[in-house]
Amino acid sequence: MAGPGQAEHFSPRMTTATRQEVLGLYRRIFRLARKWQAASGQMEDTIKEKQYILNEARTLFQKNKNLTDADLIKQCIDECTARIEIGLHYQIPYPRPIHLPPMGLTPLRGRGLRSQEKLRKLSKPVYLKSHDEIS
Repeated sequence: MAGPGQAEHFSPRMTTATRQEVLGLYRRIFRLARKWQAASGQMEDTIKEKQYILNEARTLFQKNKNLTDADLIKQCIDECTARIEIGLHYQIPYPRPIHLPPMGLTPLRGRGLRSQEKLRKLSKPVYLKSHDEIS
């Protein structure tokens, strides 16, 4: 868990406002996990989901703590915000999968597998950007 003494892990290039936004999101996730109730109402489901939220947050924040590119940091902030809002809305902490048929995205020329894979990657929602990388 990140504490006040761990602030030196952030890149010196990260602005103070961005650093505060990231730390605020981290605290928001931990508050959310503390108050989380599973939609099923079962205590064991609640415990599993709380643990998932905490582990996911720790893993992703640790993985991204040395980012220096402002655009990448912004993408991570956007993904985090989207996952929080979607989790609260649907009452599930797990990323919502997208369902696309294997050749469902039609490129401008032809229907090659490589172009389909590229289009699938480009069409991935912001809240799923890091999900495949850590799972």
